[in-house]
Amino acid sequence: MKNKIFIFLPDGVGLRNFAFTKFKEIGDQKAYDITYWNNTPFSIKNEIGFDEVKIENQKINPLTTIFTRARKRIELNVFDKKFNETVYNTYNFPQSYKGFSNFFKSISVDVLVFFGSNNTGINFVRNTIKKLERKTPKYNYCKKQLEEHKPNFIFCTNQRPSQAIAPILAAQDLGIPTATFIFSWDNLPKATTLVETDYYFVWSEHMKKELLMYCPYVKPENVFISGTPQFESHFDKSLLQTKEVFFKQHNLDLNKKYICFSGDDIVTSPLDQYYLEDLAISIKELNNQGYNLAIIYRKCPVDFTTRYDAILKKYSDVIISIDPLWRPVGTSWNEIMPTKEDFALQSNICEHTEFVGNIASSMVFDFVAHNKSCLFFDYEQPQLKKGIRDIGQNYKYIHFRSMPSKDAALFVNHKKELTKIVKNILDGKLSNVVEGKKWFEIIVGSEPTKASNAIWKFIDTITNK
Repeated sequence: MKNKIFIFLPDGVGLRNFAFTKFKEIGDQKAYDITYWNNTPFSIKNEIGFDEVKIENQKINPLTTIFTRARKRIELNVFDKKFNETVYNTYNFPQSYKGFSNFFKSISVDVLVFFGSNNTGINFVRNTIKKLERKTPKYNYCKKQLEEHKPNFIFCTNQRPSQAIAPILAAQDLGIPTATFIFSWDNLPKATTLVETDYYFVWSEHMKKELLMYCPYVKPENVFISGTPQFESHFDKSLLQTKEVFFKQHNLDLNKKYICFSGDDIVTSPLDQYYLEDLAISIKELNNQGYNLAIIYRKCPVDFTTRYDAILKKYSDVIISIDPLWRPVGTSWNEIMPTKEDFALQSNICEHTEFVGNIASSMVFDFVAHNKSCLFFDYEQPQLKKGIRDIGQNYKYIHFRSMPSKDAALFVNHKKELTKIVKNILDGKLSNVVEGKKWFEIIVGSEPTKASNAIWKFIDTITNK
């Protein structure tokens, strides 16, 4: 009899790694009965043809939002005290006190944080969240689904969403083994592990150490180092187009060299458009020196602001937009869904541009997988004023301490240096690829092409116990 596996999608984040890769195909080859337990607006059955069980009940306990917000702030306070730091609290964002509802929630969070920023407080909040979610109709709804379909194992694709808590608790209360995948390289220091499962899948030894450090309730023997499917596409040569085909498809000039500017979300980089402008100015300066350059602007998939429009129009002679192939199926950031086609698009942009310019994102790893450099902007813009977040804060975060050396990325610390740095990269005098590959291995692991296989291997281990 086949083991029945539920691939749990609490939000759209997991689609990219576990629905649009070869992950399911590998599981099918291992003769698993795979169903997507789908909490997203995206229809797995209609869009991809995979079996799914839809979770239609989306209501968490009204108090859960308060306690999950408090949990994050409490844990960050404890991390600062425990590790003698001040950086952890910079992962917090200001609360809103406008309107009665926001005021009540924020004051309640403040009270919990004031009295609970210790290990006793953390345990109280963790247990309270579980009690609250066990009382919800969603918990009973999910429990009935599990009793009906009888899966042998639940694999949660994302440890962050509060929407995942009740379904995982329902599975655990029925004795069904559960696991979650840590979906991003910066998640653990940010105190975003809301979902507590029986097993955890992490990218690398580095991430396992982080998990055990920040989540002391996790047992080391229940943590599996699997890698991540996120980067597998960069090593799949079948996805790559020839330069001629790619350039023709996107109306690019074969005589030009292109630099990728990878846009950030408005929270990470609120003045991102001005860094794009700076790069455009440098490109124009270098073109006046005899180069033939242009920029491919790839926007952040979850950024629907108009803040770049004026820059794109002003520098249309040197900037071409190639939008990610994502599409909205809802209104929030985690309802912007990737598509399978975007894997190929992103790989081809990496392959057919000279390097990437960016602010503090994991695109450094995407490009180093193609032996291309990454330039990180790290200087203030004159438009910076009170109430606007300085992007320099990003590089002080804990996850940037994983760099094997300062040469693992190319930092531009002053605007006046930008043109020279771009020129040196183009001329082959400057590169972060060697050190960037070391950083890639620290974060992603040593076998980036085998992540999906490794996850299924560990699922074999769990389901055969």
